[in-house]
Amino acid sequence: MSTMILAGDLGGTKTLLGLFERSTDRSVARPRPLVVRSFSTPAFTNLTTMISAFSEDAQVRGHVVSSASFGVAGPVLGRTATLTNVPFEIDADAVSRAFGIAQVSLLNDLEAMAWSLRVLSHTEVAGLQEGEAHPRGNLALIAAGTGFNEALVHHIGDRFVPTAAESGHADWAARTDRETRLLRDLTDRLGRAEVESVISGPGIANIHRVTHEAPCHVIDDVDALDAPARISEAALNRRCQGCVDALQMFVEAYGAEAGNLALRTMATGGVFIGGGIAPKILPLLTDGRFMRAFLDKGRFRGLLQRVPVRVILNADTGLLGAAVAAGADRE
Repeated sequence: MSTMILAGDLGGTKTLLGLFERSTDRSVARPRPLVVRSFSTPAFTNLTTMISAFSEDAQVRGHVVSSASFGVAGPVLGRTATLTNVPFEIDADAVSRAFGIAQVSLLNDLEAMAWSLRVLSHTEVAGLQEGEAHPRGNLALIAAGTGFNEALVHHIGDRFVPTAAESGHADWAARTDRETRLLRDLTDRLGRAEVESVISGPGIANIHRVTHEAPCHVIDDVDALDAPARISEAALNRRCQGCVDALQMFVEAYGAEAGNLALRTMATGGVFIGGGIAPKILPLLTDGRFMRAFLDKGRFRGLLQRVPVRVILNADTGLLGAAVAAGADRE
């Protein structure tokens, strides 16, 4: 009999919960989704009540769950976690007691997504650089959306082991004259420049502030929630040169940081670009700008030319990765 897995991808706005079937065939690493539901995170106060609502689904009732894993958009400390931007309680032991699930784990959201990398099909990724993956090399994941983060997947023996990070809050370094102008603007307004202030949706809006000498005729409120999407659309359609410049700066900074990550982690097995932004701006990622910044590392250009670089197209890899982690033998 197949074993049921409960997985979740917990974000500040939306949470995905899914019931997955793990095959008894150990050679099949990718669990099969049976039921996936989306919930408004702010509509609940904690994970236990949200799972209760999920359990009321007719397709969920009657199944026995043996293990569960949840990716959390925030730091995970021990058996509890807190979402960065929403007062939402996550307690692994409370979930275990409430639903009789023997194994419950909490993961940082990028750590959870990283568990999906080994099971993605070729149709779920788009290549930016073919490279030549080292058979014993580490993998790395970088992702920009509403926020920013990174994860390293260590290749240890015959296993791939993801680790968590909070890279979005590390310091951001300028590389060019116009990035130096951005750095000064960020430090003047925010006190410091962190990576997430540049490589994220809000980061696109921050860049937009310094690429317009005159008021933008497309974006009247750069602080609006939809401003990053509107800037990106205006840039892709070339309706505003300042927006074009902003998105190009964003892509260059993204590529440079991806190259930094590859070097810091020796990700000779491949670098993956996740998050919600990359698939939406794929034409600009594939025009060479991203990879030029990725490779611009002096004497280590040759090393980075051998690193495969791929964009993840599957929007639900956070949930898939959590399911893979729940079904993995991590002892």
